[in-house]
Amino acid sequence: MRLRLPEERPTEPPTGFKIAHPMLSQDGTRAGFTGVSLGGALPYGVLADASCVYGLRHRAPSRRCDCGFHCVHDRETAEALLCTAEHRAAVLLEVTVLGRYIRFERGFRHARQRVRVATVGPCACGTVAAALADAGWGRPGWLALAPSCAGCLRGRTSVSLAGFARLAGEGLRVVAGKGVAAAAAGEPGVPELTAEAALLQARLDWFQAQLARLGERGAGGEGKG
Repeated sequence: MRLRLPEERPTEPPTGFKIAHPMLSQDGTRAGFTGVSLGGALPYGVLADASCVYGLRHRAPSRRCDCGFHCVHDRETAEALLCTAEHRAAVLLEVTVLGRYIRFERGFRHARQRVRVATVGPCACGTVAAALADAGWGRPGWLALAPSCAGCLRGRTSVSLAGFARLAGEGLRVVAGKGVAAAAAGEPGVPELTAEAALLQARLDWFQAQLARLGERGAGGEGKG
């Protein structure tokens, strides 16, 4: 006799948390996500159905396979994954678990999901992110994006947080997470301070050159006397 796992019939779909890389289509008309482990080669939308990453024809999730969407129960557990070097540019997703699912001690493996909220971490410089910009890698037809502040965009392909939510559709909310507050209005930011420092250095170099020239003239005058 084969043992059967108990079936759950929740009154509301469960909520889970996971991390993923935000993605932008090559033509800039669609936005989505890609996983950080299994299924990372297959970008998915806000509302998506899972398929077997090994190309098998069974329905996901299967108890004899590790296919399907994965998420954890606790937000803190998912946030901890963002500490690793390879996941620093990923975003935190709050998802609704839909369809068939298998419950584990730490989370779910499920057939269908809806991403409700994407929380974007700080820019690499530590400032609160204002946009998602080209991360320098991608998948065929898709650019991977990373959090960026306005001062660090530097001409890269980018989309604002609101713009990403609009392209992704399905009611997705994209919010900026913790980071160093941007410079207040009227106060200089990093680009302005960098320019000021360069100007001051140039002025200092000019003064040093003038002093050296005066010193040479003074030494020459004493020799003639």
